[in-house]
Amino acid sequence: MPILAVATLAHLYIGWRVAPELPGPVAAGLFLALLLACWLAIPIGFRSRRAHDRAAADRRTWIGMLALGLFSMLFVATLLRDAVLLASRLLGGAFELPPLAGPTALAVPLLALAGVVLGVVGARRTARVREVRVPIAGLPAALDGFTVVQISDVHVGPTVKRGYVQRIADVVNRLDADAIAITGDLVDGRVGDLAADVQPLAGLRSRHGTFFVTGNHEYYSGAAEWIAHLRQLGLRVLNNEHVVIERGPARLVLAGVTDYSAGHFTPDDRSDPHRAIRGAPADAALRVLLAHQPRSAAAAAEAGFDLQLSGHTHGGQFWPWNLFVRFQQPYTAGLHRLRALWVYTSRGTGYWGPPIRLGAPSEITRVRLVAAREPAGR
Repeated sequence: MPILAVATLAHLYIGWRVAPELPGPVAAGLFLALLLACWLAIPIGFRSRRAHDRAAADRRTWIGMLALGLFSMLFVATLLRDAVLLASRLLGGAFELPPLAGPTALAVPLLALAGVVLGVVGARRTARVREVRVPIAGLPAALDGFTVVQISDVHVGPTVKRGYVQRIADVVNRLDADAIAITGDLVDGRVGDLAADVQPLAGLRSRHGTFFVTGNHEYYSGAAEWIAHLRQLGLRVLNNEHVVIERGPARLVLAGVTDYSAGHFTPDDRSDPHRAIRGAPADAALRVLLAHQPRSAAAAAEAGFDLQLSGHTHGGQFWPWNLFVRFQQPYTAGLHRLRALWVYTSRGTGYWGPPIRLGAPSEITRVRLVAAREPAGR
């Protein structure tokens, strides 16, 4: 298996570069034992998702995903250590530097373990509310201050359960939203395993309802079954369609598209912003699109939308992987402009894989539409 071979080579690289420089055989032995435990636990964590005993499988997934996070931290720390050692060799002729091999070797596991602890705290805490103002030219007074509370990428599954979801719902309900948007990747698993864990979403409250669009993970988890279940919970699923929200004399079009990759799973579900807006009233003051992936933005701009709310990226979730998101998505996080279209990309409300967030905090986003006289807030 190529992935397993690459992971094995990476583990061997870490052990080869770090263990010989640790202070004494005991420290080296403990480090190699930790590395071996990671190597064994990671594939067990992934395979456990297919087990019939869900409680035992979830425990194994927890162990495997923590091991994956620790391995990632160790690998990055080892690369950084080698960069420091290379720089010290290059500068050794010009400067008298203290010995670095031993101290930097010890720093690798210490920094990695500290990163995992801080990352788990960051991932498991309830997401904080992020206030975002989007200035809209010509926004009618009736829509000035209209709020959409966005949650995204919760990834209910082996390590994200009902209590986690309930805490999110409690925060959202305190925000007095005009509308609630869930922009995909809500789940990682089948309805039969996770129905009780998503149940708190049935209690979400806003003036105009809760709206949902699929992400790629819904398609991994049985999108049709999830769409039917979320509708039973009272969520309005927008599959390349729109609703019209009236507020006084003004009308707002809220549309949603299936995930950018949906057509690869179900050809009839191909994501289509033009189809989503078809038939919308021409006199609508504002057109808002819910689209899981930011790369829907080009088609959304062509279709005439004013604002797109997206997720998918997790803001990179933890350093340094946030640096690579831009190679797959046009935006990593925050508010951006594409011609006449505003695009807001959430860092996500939960997490995926390793229960770690470091440098990319989770968020529950309160998007407030304001007349263009006010500046945009990030």
